[in-house]
Amino acid sequence: MAIELEGGCRVSAMDEDAPEIAGNMKLWRQIGPSTGAKAVSLQIMEFAEGRSPLIRNDEVDEVFYYLESGEEDRETTSRCTVQLNGLRFDLEPKTGFYLAAGKTLLVLNPSSVPVTFVSVQCPKSANDKNPTSFPGVRLTDRAAIPTADRWYRVLVDDEVGSNEVTQFVGSIPPGRAPDHFHHYEEVLFILRGQGRMWAGQTNTPIGPGSCVYLPRKQVHCVENTGTDELRLLGVFYPAGSPSARYEA
Repeated sequence: MAIELEGGCRVSAMDEDAPEIAGNMKLWRQIGPSTGAKAVSLQIMEFAEGRSPLIRNDEVDEVFYYLESGEEDRETTSRCTVQLNGLRFDLEPKTGFYLAAGKTLLVLNPSSVPVTFVSVQCPKSANDKNPTSFPGVRLTDRAAIPTADRWYRVLVDDEVGSNEVTQFVGSIPPGRAPDHFHHYEEVLFILRGQGRMWAGQTNTPIGPGSCVYLPRKQVHCVENTGTDELRLLGVFYPAGSPSARYEA
């Protein structure tokens, strides 16, 4: 059951409620206008073996992150292939990529193990580039940028074609950092670890698969209640730096 926190912050599970089904694709819509979001949405897309339906959105840009299979902290050798506007690319887990409004996506899964993407949509940009190289990057190909006692790695930004939205993976050590806020609207997906999502004076537990919505300027904090890192995927609009934060 989704939890509503102070200021419109919302936390839900990745497979909450029944999915929409189209061909070999299951779709869970967790964050969007119907849940109070203004400019961003978050959905979980799971692809069984075979060829997916054609995916195209004319009014929004979209960024994707390919989740690992099974346990979040286990390396996996699974692969899939995507066709982005007709160009074919082989993907491995922990890869982020960008799909501009009006472009097409097909997912080809050769395995009996489902392929799962976290998808975030935002208003389309004026960028009409038609890239001939892969518009994304693997997590392992990005250097970790330290900020205080944490790190983050930016995957999708204007370097890969998106000048309106930023996608990153961040690591939070055990403990709780000061409450803060951002000037952008943000969604989070918890990849590993255990913690609590704080919004003002309210909080709720979070763990792998938790989906979080944070309105602009909402005071919040992600607390790591475990003994190892808490790792999260973040996407925010408009684009900027994940280190831009303002203490309450």
